This record gives sequence, structure tokens and C-alpha cells, in this order.
Amino acid sequence: AIQILKTKPETREIPVVFLTRLDDVDNEIKGLELGAVDYIIKPFLPPLLRKHVEAHLMVENQKKQLKTQTQKLVASQLELQTINSDLQKAVEQKAKDMLMLQRALMSTMADLVESRDHFTGGHIERTQGGLRILIEALRDLGLYQDIIADWDMDQILRASQLHDVGKIAIRDSILLKPGRLTPEEFEEMKKHTTYGVDIISKVEKNIAESPFLTHAKIFAATHHEKWDGTGYPKGLRGEETPLQGRLMAIADVYDALSSYRPYKEPMSHDDSMKIILDGRGTHFDPILVDLFAETESQFRKLGD
Repeated sequence: AIQILKTKPETREIPVVFLTRLDDVDNEIKGLELGAVDYIIKPFLPPLLRKHVEAHLMVENQKKQLKTQTQKLVASQLELQTINSDLQKAVEQKAKDMLMLQRALMSTMADLVESRDHFTGGHIERTQGGLRILIEALRDLGLYQDIIADWDMDQILRASQLHDVGKIAIRDSILLKPGRLTPEEFEEMKKHTTYGVDIISKVEKNIAESPFLTHAKIFAATHHEKWDGTGYPKGLRGEETPLQGRLMAIADVYDALSSYRPYKEPMSHDDSMKIILDGRGTHFDPILVDLFAETESQFRKLGD
């Protein structure tokens, strides 16, 4: 009979107590193995039997309560997981929205600079192209790997858009002058590097730490430094100038040489290339000049 009870879903949880005259150990073990919760041998005292039954009913009641509580706990955990997942998705979406907004704002600032200085149209896009060529070549040849291993190409290129952002603070009479600058005007123009750092630093104060802005500030501050220490604004020498600035120096000068300016016609690719090669070890990082020479055919196509 107990075997039948234990096979039916509606009765399998009912506790079974054996009342029997069979008092040998083998029968007791067999009864317990079949699923009985107790084995009482006749004759027995009714009060004692009652206590046994009450104890087993109490245990079963506690088991049911525990099961119910466990089910509620599992349900609560699943609900909490759902809430956490929804919150995580909301946070991730918020972060994406903030990143998109940041990108849009930074891109707008870069476009503003380029729209003011209409003599250098396309400069940002072309210098980004030059940077990409040089960085990809560094990776292919295993150069400066300790520095560039963690660089995100998209982030670096977007940050480079702001290398001239400080020109926003330069007077139109200087920035838009259709001719060569006087020494005094050139000294003022040189300040666009420090102005750029100030502008980006102000942005940094209002957002969380950003590798993008860190790169942007380096580009703004150091793209006019020279390998021999004669650059500006700080006169950094050799590898005192971060790699970002040394890379931008080549991309920036190449574009300035090969593009139209109010005070000069664009130089040919070969002439522009010769000036950069001649600046090896003085204006530019020798390793990067050698890299430029190896990739010059790609630079030739930047203006196409």
C-alpha cells in the first residue's frame, strides 16, 4: 500500500507510520526504505503514538513552510535579477547616450574650429588619415608596442580631432589673416596649444574620467613640440613628448605642407615628403620618420 501512495503525486508527500507486530530489524529497515517516517511495534501506548504522529505532522508542516519560503525566496531572487538586469541595461544605455552626446559635442567643437579657419578645410579628416596610417604601421612592425597596446583606434582618431581646438580662442584678425603672421602674431597663434588644454580640462571637470579626453589633451598640448626641443609650448625634447604628439607632428606638418595656405601654394607630395625626411632627428622622431618613408605611398593618397 505504501508503494502505491508514494507513486501518486497527490499522496506521495503524506507521512506514513508503520504499526506492526514485526519487530525484527530487517522488517523495520524495509519499512523505512519504502518511505515510512516511523516504525512503531505493537503493543503501543496511544498517548505515545499521538506524540509520534504530532511530531511527524509538525515536521511535515515545517517542511511545507520551508518549501513555500524557498519558493518565495527564489521568486524574489528572480525578480531582483530582473530588476538588476533592467537597471544594468538602463545604465548601459545611459552610458551609450552620454558617449554619443560627448562624441557629438567634441565633433561639433572640431567642426567649429575648421569652419572658422576656412583656409584649412579638410585638415582634421586628412590628419586623422595620416595618424591611422602611422599607427597601423607601428602595430604591424611591433614598434612602441608598450605604449600603443591599449590604444583604441577609434578613440585615438576621435581625440585627434581636437588637436587645434584652442584656435577657438585665437582672434579672427590673426586666425583669418590672408598672409604670413608677424612675429608677435605668431607668438599669439602658438598659444592655441595651451588654450586647447584649458578648454579640454574644463570639459573634464564636468564628466567622469575619460581616456578620450586624456588623449585629446595630449594632442592639443604637444603636436607642435619638436624632437630636438625647439618646439612649443614647453620645448619638450625626444620622448619627453608623448607618442600621440610625435605622431600628430608628422601628420599635421605633412598636411600643412601639401595643402593650400593664404601665404603659399600646396607643395607636391615629393617636396612635402623631403621636408619631413630632412626633419628626422630634429623636428621629428627618427623612428616615425622612417615609418613615414615606408608608408609614403599611402600619404600620397590622402588628398585624393
